[in-house]
Amino acid sequence: MEEQNKKILLVEDDPNFGTVLKDYLNMNDYDVVHAKNGMEGFEKFKKDDYDLCILDVMMPYKDGFTLAKEIREKNSEVPIIFLTAKAMKEDVLKGYKVGADDYLNKPFDSEVLLMKIKAIIQRKATDTVADSKQFEFKIGGFDLNSKLRFLKYKDEETVKLSPKENELLRLLALHENDLMPRELALTKIWRDDNYFTSRSMDVYIAKLRKYLKPDENVEILNIHGEGFRLVINQKD
Repeated sequence: MEEQNKKILLVEDDPNFGTVLKDYLNMNDYDVVHAKNGMEGFEKFKKDDYDLCILDVMMPYKDGFTLAKEIREKNSEVPIIFLTAKAMKEDVLKGYKVGADDYLNKPFDSEVLLMKIKAIIQRKATDTVADSKQFEFKIGGFDLNSKLRFLKYKDEETVKLSPKENELLRLLALHENDLMPRELALTKIWRDDNYFTSRSMDVYIAKLRKYLKPDENVEILNIHGEGFRLVINQKD
């Protein structure tokens, strides 16, 4: 099943800029609802679930800081990015105090905004999925106990996985038949996302493929530029 587009609430009182930004985010596969002031923004927020909010700071009727406070009272988890034409330190600090995840000064590079949105949504996904309490998994003919770090195939001898092998296979199992983003594993397991840790993860993926080789119905696919998929092929 195809993953639904992430839903963003954009609250921006400049109608031209708001429309252009909404169209740009739509083109990049985000489902965007545009509100033209803080009051309208809060009404729209109460009626739907959003993956992220982008709030202009300076707005009539209700400014971005007031809106963010109201949003936080209803939902303490939804990420918030502030847009501001004022690069004043006081405003930035005030924004973070009311719960902002990030800040962008106008004018800004739209690609930078895209990267920030992706990183923030990814970070939230890391926190929720990877913090799942599940520790026992059926992976084709394999049984994984991630508490004990045991991987067993049918009646064969149990393999004791290293801590990183274990965490990586557990994350893949949590995303079974779905994309496990590369950044998620790097930030959750390696606590870093750079070229060297990325190469290190590829080595661990190769080790896991070796462990899983006895079951021809189980494979780890490389999704170029995105991450990996643990695929369990159904037997005929």
